[in-house]
Amino acid sequence: MTDLQEVYADLAAEGEELDRVLSGLDDAAWATPTPAPGWTIAHQVAHMAATFRMAAMSAAEPEAFTAMVDGLGPDFDANVAGAMAPYLAEPPARLLERWRAELAASVKALGAVPQDQVVPWLVRPLPPAILACAGIMELIGHGQDVLDALGVQRTWTDRVKHLVGFAVVVKDFGYEAHGLTPPAEEFRWEIMLPSGTPWEFGPQDAANRVSGPAADFCLLVLRRRHRADVAVRAEGAEADRWLDIAQAYRGPAGPGRAAGQFAPLGG
Repeated sequence: MTDLQEVYADLAAEGEELDRVLSGLDDAAWATPTPAPGWTIAHQVAHMAATFRMAAMSAAEPEAFTAMVDGLGPDFDANVAGAMAPYLAEPPARLLERWRAELAASVKALGAVPQDQVVPWLVRPLPPAILACAGIMELIGHGQDVLDALGVQRTWTDRVKHLVGFAVVVKDFGYEAHGLTPPAEEFRWEIMLPSGTPWEFGPQDAANRVSGPAADFCLLVLRRRHRADVAVRAEGAEADRWLDIAQAYRGPAGPGRAAGQFAPLGG
């Protein structure tokens, strides 16, 4: 699903897009609340910086990464807060510098790993290209929170194909987050990229299918938009249920966004 030659360049490019927004902010703007309750723009950037630091460590220092994971406690929120704390202690200019450095280090480290190998990650080892797709997910998801806080519209590109493919691979995360048993049967996915190129997966005769524009699909699986506000459609009872619980990240689903909180894309 992911072009190994493009994913690392696209990860860097997504970072550059967000950087252009962040670099124009004054210190006061970093304290702007985002749609995520209790999180400012600084929190969003600190979270991404911490995540990219872990990704770089997993690729360049796997033993140190494994030791770090082994030292984590059972409280998910506490682990997240602890990882963010050193970055939140920095003034905005320094936080931005550190975010840039952590992202660049992760792109370099993941790209240096042979593609037939895996790197350790939080639950199980992953191919480096898949971890890069997860990095794109982080940039688009937390970047969307920043853009929403500032009232800035995103320019969507076909780089989102990496997130679409990743979301298909991790379809079961939504079921797991809600204590549900994932279905055995495959879905059919018919997603239209921003360029108008179809991005399709799964058996054509599947009883359950999900279709719609890639931008809407990504906002849905990132839980940055409510199902009622995206042009994603389901056929089949199981696909319909999945639209209510879809998420492309592991762990608690969070409250998501309310219906009508944001205008539909193109609306």
